[in-house]
Formats: sequence, structure tokens, C-alpha cells
Amino acid sequence: MNYKELHLIDHMDELRKRLIISAVAFILFLVLGLIFAKNIYNFFMGNLGYKLMVLGPSDIIWIFFHLATVIAVAGTIPVLAWQIWLFVKPALKPFERKAALSYIPALFLLFIVGLMFGYFFIFPNIMTFLLKMGDGLMIPSFTAEKYVGFLIDMTLPFGIAFEMPLILMFLTTLGILNPYKIVKLRKYAYFILVIIASMISPPEIMSHLSVAVPLILLFEISILLSKIVYKKKQKRMALLNTEDLE
Repeated sequence: MNYKELHLIDHMDELRKRLIISAVAFILFLVLGLIFAKNIYNFFMGNLGYKLMVLGPSDIIWIFFHLATVIAVAGTIPVLAWQIWLFVKPALKPFERKAALSYIPALFLLFIVGLMFGYFFIFPNIMTFLLKMGDGLMIPSFTAEKYVGFLIDMTLPFGIAFEMPLILMFLTTLGILNPYKIVKLRKYAYFILVIIASMISPPEIMSHLSVAVPLILLFEISILLSKIVYKKKQKRMALLNTEDLE
């Protein structure tokens, strides 16, 4: 076995270690979410003023598990970013290490901000619009499963979408991503975002637009910030190369 093969094996072992740590973190946060599932449920349902019904005992497990999964995703994001940073750290220059490390806390905060945006803006507006469509025609009566499922569909995608700017900046800093190449794929990205919006929102045009437009704006902001990071990195690399030549 030659040196390159040994080096590759070492990298694969290191990657496996980082993935295992991230998976363990997800499981631990999932368990933590299940422990506090009732508190989380009460927080989100506190404004309803009435209790939702369930059609079977398994619905309760489904609800608690899905709420716990959101908590697990939120908690695992900084852990996963930290593990990625540790994996690529040896290949980074000192300024790249510092810049990439600074993104990790912000990844968690932006995920929470995205959830809040979905919960306080997207979810109530779409819910109000849909209820008005049936006003006078039908009496709304929601099961807990349907209500929580709709709530998660309207909030979790925005928690993930709000990560987009920092993820692109993070990957650009690591040298994995070139924003100018992503720009060439803009039309495909728009198409995918519109498809995602249509999948997670109710089947009518206003709901599609209320979800698709924020996602597209986030994509454009992500590209802009990534370009700024890329240009700064190129200038820094050029300066370092000049100093090395001298």
C-alpha cells in the first residue's frame, strides 16, 4: 500500500469519526427534544385558546417525535459545522480557520431566526388566508397531527433557508464553492426553489408566492455575500503570494 492510499484511508477514518460524532449529537438532541416535547407543544399551541384533537394514540407519538426532530436539527447544526471545520482545518490557512470558525455560532442563530420568521410571519398569514377562503362555508376543526404537520411545513424550511447565506459564505471561505459558478445556475436554482415552495405551501398561487419570494431573495443575498467573501479571500491570497515572493 503506497503513501497516497494510506493518506486517503486516514482521511476517510477522520471523516467517519466526524460523521459519527454528528450523528451521536443528533440522537442526543432528539432524546432531549422528546423529554421536553410537552413543553414545546404547549409553547406552540399556547395562542390557540383551545385543545386540538387526535384520532389515535399513535398521533401523539408522531407529534412529539416531529417536534423533537426540529430541536435535534437545530442543536446538530453547530455541531456538524464544527466537525466540518475540524476536518478541513489542517488544509486551511490561519485567516481561513478564523473566518470559517466565526460562522458556526451564526449558523445556529440564523436557523432560529428562520424558524421565527416562518412561525410569526409565514404561518399565520397563510393560515388566515386559508381560513378566510372557507369562511361561512365550513367549520374549521383541526387534528393535532394536521396542525403540527402544517406548522412544521411552514417553519422548518425557512429555518434551513436562512442558513443559506452563511453556508455559502462558509463553503466559499473553505474554498469548496465558487459563487461565480453558482450564478450560472441561477435559473435552475429559481426553478428548484419554486418547486420547493409549491411542495410546502397550500395549492394556491398566493401561498406559493409568499413562500417562493423569500426563498429567492435569500438565494440572491447568499450569492452576494458569497461574492464578497470570495473577493476578500482572493485579495488575501494574492497578498500572501506577493509576500512569499519577496
